[in-house]
Amino acid sequence: MLAVLSVVAVVFFLAVTMLAHSYQTQRAALGNRWFNRGVADLNTGNYAAAVTEFRAALLYARDDFSYQLNLAEALIGLKHTGEASAYLLNLWEREPENGLVNVELARIAAQQDRTDDAIRYYHNAVYAAWPASAQEKRREARIELIELLLRIHSDTEAQSELIALAANAGEDPAQQARIADLFLRASDYEHALAAYRTCLRLNRRNTAALAAAGYAAFELARYPVALRYLQAAVESDPNDSESAARLKTTEMVLHMDPFQPEISAVKRNRIVVEAFNTAGERLRSCRPPNAPTGGTADTSLSGQWARLKLRITEAGLRRDPDLAERAMDLVFRIERETSNACGMPAGADLALLLIAKLHEGS
Repeated sequence: MLAVLSVVAVVFFLAVTMLAHSYQTQRAALGNRWFNRGVADLNTGNYAAAVTEFRAALLYARDDFSYQLNLAEALIGLKHTGEASAYLLNLWEREPENGLVNVELARIAAQQDRTDDAIRYYHNAVYAAWPASAQEKRREARIELIELLLRIHSDTEAQSELIALAANAGEDPAQQARIADLFLRASDYEHALAAYRTCLRLNRRNTAALAAAGYAAFELARYPVALRYLQAAVESDPNDSESAARLKTTEMVLHMDPFQPEISAVKRNRIVVEAFNTAGERLRSCRPPNAPTGGTADTSLSGQWARLKLRITEAGLRRDPDLAERAMDLVFRIERETSNACGMPAGADLALLLIAKLHEGS
């Protein structure tokens, strides 16, 4: 009897174990079925249905990490950020190194103007564990961080992140162009120009990169380099009015600079006379405020210009070559002060102002 009862007990135990296993398997299958439906709806943007389906999946596996994470993403799609945050913070406590959790928390913090939290979560995401395509995911997280830093005008921090991003950019021209655009927005023209050069080495027909490289070189006052890129950009896209205007200014700077090397004395004198007359016209149209006028001892810009006027001719400059530097010093002061008083000039006056900046301290 004891043996029979033992056998019966074992049979019942095995039967219960099999039933329990079957029950758990069935629950897991049902949960997985609802989860797959939710993923399909999430991928098509049907967030309301996805939320319902992920909630149904969680009835069968309440603590499943993936179910909760996808539910949080669907809630974010519905703009239910408060509820999504609750799920994400719980998941972050469980896996603080999870890349996707950190990215989603960073995005929510950025939307709520909690920039310190957003930056912290983005940094976590950059160095986090990703299940697949880790390098690409980290790069996208860093780009989102850079975009945030640029929005809050933290250009120095953005530049540091961009330098780290560029170090692993590879030879993809689209990626290089994107990095260059971000450098340009961060006002880091040196790195922007380098990235555009890499991009153009890989794809010479990128019109946007030609124009942007010309702009970066222009901002760096590398006018011969800017000339080359801007000419190519305008030739590639004649409707690019901004590049055309910048090209015209660049050509004027290169033409109107009397201190450029290997220039003949005759040409130099002619340029000085033209610049002097241009500055005089600028003074007539824009008089700096509080400028003294009148009298034989008039020390205003107008008075100084008037006293030099008769001597600043090509013949006068041939007789006294030192007059050229004195004349251009006055021209540069006129252009600086009038730009402060009346705003940024255009045309030849803008070119002279840029030439003045080019030779500051020389």
